[in-house]
Amino acid sequence: MALITSAPFILASASPRRVALLKDLGLTFAVMPSGADETYRPDETPAGHVRRISRAKATAVAADHPDAWVLGADTIVVIDGEILGKPKDREDARRMLHRLSGREHHVFTGFTIVRKSISVLRRGIVRSTVVFRPIEEEELQWYVNTNEPYDKAGGYAVQEKGGLFARRIRGSYSNVIGLPVSEVFEVLRKIGAVRFNGVSHGKLG
Repeated sequence: MALITSAPFILASASPRRVALLKDLGLTFAVMPSGADETYRPDETPAGHVRRISRAKATAVAADHPDAWVLGADTIVVIDGEILGKPKDREDARRMLHRLSGREHHVFTGFTIVRKSISVLRRGIVRSTVVFRPIEEEELQWYVNTNEPYDKAGGYAVQEKGGLFARRIRGSYSNVIGLPVSEVFEVLRKIGAVRFNGVSHGKLG
């Protein structure tokens, strides 16, 4: 049995984590980063921010590909009301990880699915809670000297070496990686974007 899409499918993101999560489902899709401005607005809530950015990503790509299903997503890490983006450099990564050490924080992902030709737009927001154990200085020094922290919100990858710091996760694990797969898939099924064709070697797309 194969999972197929009812129209071409586009991921409006260059995130290798999102690409890997969708490939694990067996989907065939194109990757087209949107170039959307992800600047934070001072008056935005975390949920409001990821909702706005995910929609901006999806609609920007859908404008040029109106008959495709387009998925946009945005993930942020929040602690004490502060949004932690991607570290600019080693010192920024150290600062973020010091903040997270021994603490609880939240990971928000907003996702938007658009097919412009039939006027479909669906959105969702998922929040997960992550508890870090205290990070020792030697561990911190080692981690910031890897390549891992620098293209991830909050400066860590829970599915890679950064998983050493996560003591507990409440909610969607894949959301912490960058895409709440269960929730996204549920919406894709409901709107008819994906279906099972009953043929194990069916062509996707």
